[in-house]
Amino acid sequence: MDSPSHDDGSGESGAREYGGRKVDRGPDQGGCPVRRGPDGVWQVSGYAEARTVLRSTGTVQAGLGIETVEKLPSRFRRPVLYRDGPEHRADRRQTARFFTPRRVHEHYREIMVRVAEAQIDTIRETGRGHLAEVGFHLAIEVAGAVIGLTESRPGIQERLERFFPAEFGTPGLTSLRGIRWLLRGHANWLRVYWGDVRPAVRARRRRRRDDLISHLLDEGCSAGEILGECLTFAAAGMVTTREFVNVAAWHLFDDAALLARYRAADEPGRIAILQEILRLEPVIGRLRRRTTAPLRLPGGGGDPGAEVTIPAGELVDVVLHRANLDGRTVGERPERLRPGRPMAAGAGAPGLSFGDGAHTCPGAPVALLETDVFLSRLFALPGIRMTTPPRVGFKDPIGGYELRGCTVELTSRP
Repeated sequence: MDSPSHDDGSGESGAREYGGRKVDRGPDQGGCPVRRGPDGVWQVSGYAEARTVLRSTGTVQAGLGIETVEKLPSRFRRPVLYRDGPEHRADRRQTARFFTPRRVHEHYREIMVRVAEAQIDTIRETGRGHLAEVGFHLAIEVAGAVIGLTESRPGIQERLERFFPAEFGTPGLTSLRGIRWLLRGHANWLRVYWGDVRPAVRARRRRRRDDLISHLLDEGCSAGEILGECLTFAAAGMVTTREFVNVAAWHLFDDAALLARYRAADEPGRIAILQEILRLEPVIGRLRRRTTAPLRLPGGGGDPGAEVTIPAGELVDVVLHRANLDGRTVGERPERLRPGRPMAAGAGAPGLSFGDGAHTCPGAPVALLETDVFLSRLFALPGIRMTTPPRVGFKDPIGGYELRGCTVELTSRP
């Protein structure tokens, strides 16, 4: 463990420990970090093993609705999430400029501050707020600026709520339930297209902007292809950030010592606290890959010196929420929140919460900064307290959580 601990500006280093997870994902099954489940799907829960899978050029995306995307006509350009290989790498290189730390600070910070302060003013005026709504509004505004969804008709939040419901059904033509989900899915696609994507595309056909939609138009993408990319980035940049805002606030409200440290820290120190919360509570708990060639991994039989080979054509579940607790990489007492904890060489502070390899989430700097911009202002409000903790729901296909119902109020108002 050779990474130095971080002094966050509050006089504390990574030695101080705080609470454990708020989101109960069930008991750790232990055992081998690489094993084949009874359903034939390989489970990879060790940190180094998971990172190897995610970085391998012998795997491709699986899950996340890719089976539906594969049914689209071959001429239809797949969203970046569903592409692999040279085409995917070229696209990521071209769009990387939208997500550099420098760009985040120079282009998006002002938007974050404006939106966060507007939400804080509402809480100050009304004396209360619903964090799921506030966090979603913040994430929509910020991600919308990056994507280019800035000409939306009223109701974007409701349209996205419909598109990303708490429960997903399987569309099909063999049952009434399947038909209902099929029609609902098409209706939701059309709502987002007419209400958000079409106005943005029309505006950028007239005049290009420095955003993702303008880039896609320059690439010759159709309106339907742009819709697919926008919804992909909306899921990654809006839905997940809302959950992160809520889980981070929950930890801070529930731990006076951690909150005091957060309030006393400078911005890098606050970001370090948020990164450790995210390591402990990854919003997406599982990523799925399919091997295209035999993949050799350490960890067979639980013996550090052993290896296991996953054959080509196999499904692999990368269990991020378990990999982030791998003491071999994240150090002692991995189940405890320890901002600035020393990590093994090559491991980032949030663990694998933003993924790794070719499909690493490019919006990590955006999510961390906008969460801090909002929470640092929320917790600067005199007398702010949580009146109702969030309800926890789960989205099994991605091992993700959904937090709703968290309310805050001011006990002292001007």
